[in-house]
Order: sequence, then structure tokens, then C-alpha cells
Amino acid sequence: MSTIPPGSTIGILGGGQLGRMIAIAAAQLGYRTHIYAPEDSGPAADVSSGWTRGAYEDAAALAAFADAVDVVTYEFENIDPSAVEVLATHGLVRPGAQALRVAQDRLAEKRFVNDLGGLTAPFAPVESLADLEAAIGQVGPRAVLKTNRMGYDGKGQARLSGAADASAAWDAIGRQSAILEGFVIFEEEFSVILVRAADGQVRFWDSAANVHVDGILATSTVPAGPLIEGQVDQARALSRQVADALDYVGVLTLEFFAGADGPVFNEMAPRVHNSGHWTIEGAVTSQFENHVRAICGLPLGDTRLAAEEVEMRNLIGAQAHEWQAILSDPANHLHLYGKHEARPGRKMGHVTRLTL
Repeated sequence: MSTIPPGSTIGILGGGQLGRMIAIAAAQLGYRTHIYAPEDSGPAADVSSGWTRGAYEDAAALAAFADAVDVVTYEFENIDPSAVEVLATHGLVRPGAQALRVAQDRLAEKRFVNDLGGLTAPFAPVESLADLEAAIGQVGPRAVLKTNRMGYDGKGQARLSGAADASAAWDAIGRQSAILEGFVIFEEEFSVILVRAADGQVRFWDSAANVHVDGILATSTVPAGPLIEGQVDQARALSRQVADALDYVGVLTLEFFAGADGPVFNEMAPRVHNSGHWTIEGAVTSQFENHVRAICGLPLGDTRLAAEEVEMRNLIGAQAHEWQAILSDPANHLHLYGKHEARPGRKMGHVTRLTL
């Protein structure tokens, strides 16, 4: 595999906070970054050397972008895979389009993991209210209805406590193609974050115990407790199977529920992940640096913990204004994403606390 040396330019699809943190890690290694996004600007603009505003459906603009960079990656999964395929005809794209196709479609994702032997919640496809009513009979009355595409941070979801909730839930998600997932009884949530090189080498970070509030990740803590630690090996084995089946290059995240049934797969993200932000200070090599290393063909970095305990806390909305108090504690490491408006529910930054 050819190496893309420092001094080259990495193209990033999407200009949000994940693109920003990839760009910062890339700059440390001597790379330039160029963003392609439909917006005029975004958090990554402050730290990138180039920004192209263009639609993901604009083949000519994508081709020109590909010609201006040495490798392309993406910071989020809600991109039309055909855009990645267009880029791939003009240059190197890592990860590839197949990872997007699987991760964007909840039904395809569940079936993909089932086929590899992974355990998921019971599920059924829903294309109409009649389908939903039938699905309730199949997976049980306590369930979550999720749009098949584009949902994140709890958006595009409706909970059902019984069959009487079907009509309201169908309306709540906008009567879109969906999947009904039965409730999973679990005690904790955790994620497996790995990096895979083009030669198939895989490294894992410690799995964080994740706590969500209102559908948004609130905290990630490592080391996790004994329940999660007892299920990590099984979850890692499945995650490696997923990465190998996709011939994946870069950082990949799979989220799991830990409970009496063992690790139950929830969803995957073909990218760096919020639950891995702690790795910037808390691991020898961060998820962002290792993503850059992988897509550029550099040796992978050490993923071991760099502290006795690490906690990452998201700063949501007005919590970002607490920077003075946060920085008054020398154990804290503050990351603000440069977003101008602190709206409720919006991720404005995060703070990582190390116990050495």
C-alpha cells in the first residue's frame, strides 16, 4: 500500500466538529485539510486550509474537489454513497462507500450484523401504519420506532408502550420508512472503537461506559465497570468481523447494550465518534490521529490509556458558557467547537477530566 506523506492534503466530507478534530490531528502530523460541504462554513473552517461549498449531488464539483486533494474521508454518515463513488473514480476514498450504505440504513445494518452472528434487538421493517401494527405483534408492544435513515441523537424516533401508541408514533416520525425495534433490557451502554489499517491490522481503544440523557450522549467514562469489561471481548470480536467484512480503513465505532443476554449490538458509525473524544488526552494516540494515520497508510499509534481514569462530558447548549469554571480545575481539558449559537440540545464542546 502506498503511503500518503505529510505535506499532502486530506479532503474531508463535512465541516462539523468531527471534521474540525480530524483537521487538528492532521495538522499535527504535517497534513493540510480541505473541507467539502453544502454549507458556507462550519466548525472545521477555523482549522482547515481550504473549504469548498458544494452539493453532494454535484458530480463536477466533487470531481474538482477530488483533484485538489490526495485522499478523501468523511466525518459523518449522512452522505449519499453515490457521492463517495464519484470521488472514488477520481482518487482514494477511505472508508469506502459500502460502509456508508450499511450504516445509513438501520434495517440493512441490523441484517448485516445478524448475518455475522451478532445479537440485536428484535426488529421488523415498517412502511405503513398497517406494517407498524403488524410489527408490534412481532417484536412486542414495548418498542422504539425509528426512521430507517437520517436519525441521530434521538431524532427521528418515537417510543411505544403499547399497540394504542401506533398511530401517534407513525405520525411523530413523519410517516417515513422505518424500523420497529423491541426494547432491550440492559444495565449499561458502551461502545467499541477500533482503527483498521489497509493491511487489515486492527487496534482497539478501551471501551467507555456511555450515559445518554434525552437521547444525547452525556458522559463517557473509562475504565468501564465489570459488567462491560466482561462483555468487551465478545463485542470486539464482532466489531472486527464488521470491519473485515467491509474492508474498512479508518476508525469505526459500534455501540452495544450490556445486560444479562450479553452484548447486544445497537448501531454502528463509520467514523470517529463522540464516545471516543476522551482519547485526545486520555489515550496515547487519539481516535482522530489514528484515523489520519490509517487513511494515509502510516503506522498505527498506541491506543492504551494514558491516565488511571478518564471522563468525557459533552457540553450541550448553554453549558458551553461554563468555560471559566471548567478551566479553574487543572484536571480538566476543554474543547469548544467554535459554534456561534448555543441552542438547546446542540453539542457545543466537551470537557475531558483525567485522573492520573
